[in-house]
Amino acid sequence: IMAEGAGAGPRLAELLAVGRRLWEEVENGAEPSSGAPAVQDKVRQGLEALQRAAAMVAQLYLFSENEELEEIASADLKYLLLPALLGSMTLKQVDMSRRLEHLESARAHFWRFLKLCRSYGLGKFHLPPAAAGSPGEEDAGSPAPRGPAAAQASLVAMAMSRQAKIERHNQKKELENRLASMRTCVESGQADEDQIREFYILQIQKWINTSLEEIESIDQEMVILRSRATAKQSSAPPHGPARPARTPLKPFILTRNAAQAKVFGAGYPGLPTMTVDDWYEQRGKQGVVSAQAVPQRAPGVTDEEMQKQQQEKKEEEDDEEALQKARSWDDWKDTHPRGYGNRQNMG
Repeated sequence: IMAEGAGAGPRLAELLAVGRRLWEEVENGAEPSSGAPAVQDKVRQGLEALQRAAAMVAQLYLFSENEELEEIASADLKYLLLPALLGSMTLKQVDMSRRLEHLESARAHFWRFLKLCRSYGLGKFHLPPAAAGSPGEEDAGSPAPRGPAAAQASLVAMAMSRQAKIERHNQKKELENRLASMRTCVESGQADEDQIREFYILQIQKWINTSLEEIESIDQEMVILRSRATAKQSSAPPHGPARPARTPLKPFILTRNAAQAKVFGAGYPGLPTMTVDDWYEQRGKQGVVSAQAVPQRAPGVTDEEMQKQQQEKKEEEDDEEALQKARSWDDWKDTHPRGYGNRQNMG
């Protein structure tokens, strides 16, 4: 079914013309930034026109992978460019929060265009995989080689890829020159059917090279964006209850027991006093000191007795050298009275 013969031809041709004109204005525009509101408004309008045209082409069944290129009417060849134009216009959106989504959509448009062109025999090229990162049709199901042979094969593949890029670049320049010389004749309506057909086929071949370049660039950018997203997720703090903010301590006098607290409190009324037990209890409530770290004091036990108990426990758990040192100290105290050697206050 031909587009013009289906009654919707003029409307479809108009949608394609509007979409292509807006694409050219954005591509060759004089705006300093692609994010300018006027530019993005043209991108939005162009995408809408091209999407409507692509939907009409699908309803009319203009193209099929089972037919030959000669079966397509010359006037319908230009509609083959719709997926490529859609892919290129999709890339011109500047919303970075949806950049990965736009890249995936544009890649799908370019890939459908290339697949349709290859089914019609328009150009000789290697069809990229349908999705970024997935193996190609020729590589699907075959294990990846390893070792020196794999390294050599990788170098050969890189050299071939570089050579293919050079050939595509040269072919693109040649196609652009031929299209420029034919454009005036076709657009003025002076060209015959053969010239019109050749003009559209040259345009399709030019967009094949552009689509291959764009897919390669998209795949590289998608790798970068996904690695950034993975890095952000790994560096993000684990989702859990947030720890309560610690209340800063005000200046105070730390005393050994309640008796000292009364003495220092009377002498320094400007600073509050706090015993060791009170300090442990307060810090334990704030979560700074665990409950296991708070010393447990039996009722009626004084600080001196508690210190003595801790020393005895330490001596029991200590090594032989510490035990021997404690015994020597006890022996020394037996033969030396308290205050021995203090002669400063004697006449």
